[in-house]
Amino acid sequence: MRWCSALVFSALIAVSWSVEDLTFPPGFKFGAATSSYQIEGAWNSSDKSESVWDRFVHDEPTRIRNSDNGDIACDSYNQVERDIEMVADLGLDYYRFSIAWPRILPSGFPNYISKEGTDHYNRLIDGLLAKGVEPFITLFHWDLPQSLQDLGGWTNPLSADWFADYARVVFTLYGDRVKLWLTLNEPIVTCDLSYITGITAPGVVSPDVGTYLCNKNLMLAHAKAWRVYDEEFKPKYHGKVSIANHLLWFEPQTEADTEVAELALQHLAGRYCHPIYSKEGGWPASIEKLLDKLSLERGYARSTLPAFTQEEKEYVRGTYDFFAFNHYSGRQIRWAKEGETFSQWPLGDAEDLNGKIEFPEHWPPTASSIFYVYPEGIRKQLLWVKQQYGDLEFVITENGLDTLGGRDDHDRISYFREYLKQILLAIREDGINVTHYTAWSLMDLFEWMDGYHSKFGLYEVDFTDPKRTRTPRLSAHWYKKVIKAHSLDVTVNDEL
Repeated sequence: MRWCSALVFSALIAVSWSVEDLTFPPGFKFGAATSSYQIEGAWNSSDKSESVWDRFVHDEPTRIRNSDNGDIACDSYNQVERDIEMVADLGLDYYRFSIAWPRILPSGFPNYISKEGTDHYNRLIDGLLAKGVEPFITLFHWDLPQSLQDLGGWTNPLSADWFADYARVVFTLYGDRVKLWLTLNEPIVTCDLSYITGITAPGVVSPDVGTYLCNKNLMLAHAKAWRVYDEEFKPKYHGKVSIANHLLWFEPQTEADTEVAELALQHLAGRYCHPIYSKEGGWPASIEKLLDKLSLERGYARSTLPAFTQEEKEYVRGTYDFFAFNHYSGRQIRWAKEGETFSQWPLGDAEDLNGKIEFPEHWPPTASSIFYVYPEGIRKQLLWVKQQYGDLEFVITENGLDTLGGRDDHDRISYFREYLKQILLAIREDGINVTHYTAWSLMDLFEWMDGYHSKFGLYEVDFTDPKRTRTPRLSAHWYKKVIKAHSLDVTVNDEL
């Protein structure tokens, strides 16, 4: 893990772009985000059942840095009022959070709906609305009920129906007050990272088969949930539903590497976007062809990427009300040279594509080994998506910097400022309709494999304090000023 000082960081991320007018368009909204397992704690309170992450961290604690877990996390289950205070103090337009499936449906199925779980999210939603903050709910942020994993989890084709049943319960409970929804957060993590590497829950390694079964089933699960809302709830409540994909920008090292960069974009982003947003539906043609070839070379009787039927293509295609994505970083990619070895995709090289991943020296590292700072990447990503899928409404559902802590976080302010400048350029110069920006994260939280080592929070959380005291960082004061001014033309001094 690496980190650079605020001074070095600020110098390194200086970009040649200039934005004369730093004001955001009317109606542009600012938010912040968290997720249930990362902040709630109360992992076995009342009748909540075990999630795949509960099982994953308890069965083998050393899977996580420092053997950390989310048993208590930020204790947000018991500190709803404090979280609402923080959101209100920042002046957020909206707060994105997720529902814990096993807290609402302890069996995983709608045969029993937990009153305690239902009440928890009612308190949060009603508290936000009372402060004039819009709730923005993610239905699934990786904490699948373990009972469903025991039945095969997302590799079971029935999982799409299980998710649709769960979504209907949540829409019924909260749809009268919640107008912004995401079905799934970063399905590439649920499928590729989990089944290729085993370093995230459920810890099942099946790179050739499990990855792609999961991929297709999640596309169908999203579509079923979207259609449940569209047919049963949208006529009454007029909300919007989409999916939040994780998009990494792939920069070709040279012009000769353009083809492998495009393949990487289609492999990482296209498999989770093309079925939904493209005019033809189904998998990206280049990836379908590549995986057909690789499957046969590896001795399989047919492609391990399950084909969509024409009916399925039509069912999934068009199931969106906006384009949501999380973006943190980029990668530089080139064709591999003969004899080169590969690290493991999706965090490492793209061996299936014959691609090598590198990070230019002028891209500053962060506290995490997987993220480097490349602000121009978010503008390029927006342009790529627009070129692929047309003029859409874009909602950035996560963007942020991890550090090793400290409240005087000028490096995080610099990161936010430079990425937001690129977003303004995309709006003004490229005509891209970006309407929401979400800072990750509201507070420090359980950062999956990294435990509590990496700090993303606008608010510092003292995890040694039983009360999990939250304290605003300098970046919180800066973000509050940006929101109030609706402009990046703000400064912060020593306000801690």
